[in-house]
Amino acid sequence: MKKAWQILEPDIHSVENLCRILNCHRTLARILVNRNIFSPEDASNFLNTSLSRLGPPFAIKDMDAAVERIITGIMDKEKILIFGDYDVDGITATTILLEFLRSLGVQASYYIPHRTNEGYGFKKHHILDPALPNGIDLIITVDCGSDSHEAVEAARQAGIDVIITDHHIISDILPPAVAVVNPKRRDCPSGFHDLAGVGVVLYLLVCLRKKLRNINFWQGRSVPNLKSYCDLVALGTLADMVPLTHENRILARTGLDIIGRTHRPGLKALMGICNTNKHAVDTDDMVFGLAPRLNSAGRMDHASISLELLTTTDVKIAEKIATSLDHMNRNRRRMENKILIQVHDRLKKNSHLLRKNTLVLAQEGWHLGVLGIVASRIAKKYFRPVVLITTSDGIGIGSARSIPGVDLYKGLSACANDFENFGGHAMAAGLKIKAKNIERFKINFENTIGRMSKPDDFIPKIIIDAVLDFEDISDKLIDELEFLKPFGMGNTEPLFMASNIHVVSSTMVGNHHRRMVLSQRKGRTLKTFNSIHFNVDPGSSLKEKFDKIAFRLRWNRWNGRKTAQLVIEEA
Repeated sequence: MKKAWQILEPDIHSVENLCRILNCHRTLARILVNRNIFSPEDASNFLNTSLSRLGPPFAIKDMDAAVERIITGIMDKEKILIFGDYDVDGITATTILLEFLRSLGVQASYYIPHRTNEGYGFKKHHILDPALPNGIDLIITVDCGSDSHEAVEAARQAGIDVIITDHHIISDILPPAVAVVNPKRRDCPSGFHDLAGVGVVLYLLVCLRKKLRNINFWQGRSVPNLKSYCDLVALGTLADMVPLTHENRILARTGLDIIGRTHRPGLKALMGICNTNKHAVDTDDMVFGLAPRLNSAGRMDHASISLELLTTTDVKIAEKIATSLDHMNRNRRRMENKILIQVHDRLKKNSHLLRKNTLVLAQEGWHLGVLGIVASRIAKKYFRPVVLITTSDGIGIGSARSIPGVDLYKGLSACANDFENFGGHAMAAGLKIKAKNIERFKINFENTIGRMSKPDDFIPKIIIDAVLDFEDISDKLIDELEFLKPFGMGNTEPLFMASNIHVVSSTMVGNHHRRMVLSQRKGRTLKTFNSIHFNVDPGSSLKEKFDKIAFRLRWNRWNGRKTAQLVIEEA
C-alpha cells in the first residue's frame, strides 16, 4: 500500500528559541515544537515528570462522596466488593485497590467477569451472584460501570451501595450510584479526561489516604506508599493506549523508573519470562511483553489468573502462573493467526471488498477473545475501519478497530439501531448484533464512514519529525531523546528521515527481522550505523541502496554496554 511521507515544518523561530534557552540539540527543540511545546515553561513541564506535578485528585467530580462512603465502610468493617474489568487496565486497577484496602484490614474481595461467558461490564445478575450471597455492603467498580444503570438500581434495591470509578465515555444520565467518579463526565472540572481506569483508582487512593490522615487513622499504622503502586499504574496506563500526556505521562514515567525494583514476585516472574532488562524497562517491554501475557488470561481462560499473579507473595506460585500465561499467550497467537489466514483468504476471493471504505466480516465460531487483536492487524494492513463479528445461535459479538482520523464510535453511533448494544471510543469498540441485522449494518456503516471521511483519510501517512543525516547523529542527541520518553499515543516516538543510504552488510535475525549496517556519505564524511528492520518479508530481495529511510533512533543496551541503533520503520 502506497504511503504518504510528510515532513513536519515547525516554526523556525520557536525552534531556535528553545534550542538556545534549553541548550539542547536543535533536533530535540524541533521535536518539542512539533508537539506544540513552544515556550521554555511548556518544555520544563513536559520534561519534568515528578509526581509533585500531578493535578489535584479531589478536583474529580464525586471524589469527596466516594471517599466519605469508603471511609464509612472501613470504620464499620463492611464487606467491600471490587468489580473490575478483564483487560490489563482493569486487572491492575483491581489489584491496587484490593491491596490498599486489605492493608487496612478491610474485608475486601473482587470479581472480574468472564470475557466470553459474561462480556464486558457490571450487570444486574452480578447482584444475585456474587454480591448478595457474600453479604456485600459496598461495591466499587473499576474501569467499568458508567452505563450500568440496571445493575446499580438492582444493588440499590438490595440495600447495597455502589461507587463507580471509570474512564469510559459516559452519558449525562448517570446511574443511581453513591458516587460516579469518571473524569469524562461533562460536569467534571478536573481536566483528567485522559486517565486510564487504573489512574482514576490511584487518584481515589491518594484522596483516601489524605482523608484518613485527617482523622488520624494512620496513628500507629503503616501509611501505604502509593508511589510503589506506580509499577502497575504504568502497566495499566500503557496497555490501555490512552494518550501519554500530562498526568498519564508522569504516571507512566514514574512506573517505568521503579518497575525494575518492583517488590511483586508476579511482575518479576513475568519480566523473567519476557527476558526484560530490569535495568532499562521501556514502553515496548510493557506493551508488547508484559501486557499481552496478562491479557491472554482473559482472552483464553479467566482474567483472575493474571490478578492472582500480581497479588501473590509466593515466588514459586508466581513463576508457575507466569509460565502458564506465556503458554496461553502462545495459544492466543496461534488462534489469532488462524483467523488472520481465514480473513486474508476471504479477501483474496472477494477482492471487491477492498474497494470499500470499511471491512465488516462475520463468521460462526471465531474466538471472541482474539477478535480485537485480529481487527487491529487487519485495520493496520488495509488502513480502514474493521469490524469482525463471531456468530452463534443468531447473535453476533463483534470487535471493531479504526484508523487515525476516522472516529469509530461516532460511526457506530450512527448505526445504533442495528445493534443490541455497543460501546467504545474513537479507535476501538465492541458490539452485539442479531445475525439477521449484520448485512444491513454493513451497508449503513459503509455509507456512514463514507460521509464522515475524505479520500486522504485512507492513505497511511509517515509523519517525519526531521530530516537527520548520519553526520548529525551523536551520543548527546540520543541521550536527549530519552528525556522525551515514555512514548505512546499522544507522544509518539520521533521519526527521522535520511536519504541516499547504502547497505554495508545484512543478515536475517530469526525469520522476520533484518539486521543491517548502513552508511551515508556527505561530502568527505562517511558515517556508519547498526540498524534493525522488524517484521520484513524474508522473501524480499535485499537492496544495496535505499533512496530514503524512515527510522527511530535508540540506544541498544546489551551486557552493560550501549550502542547507537537505527530502528527502520520504512525503507
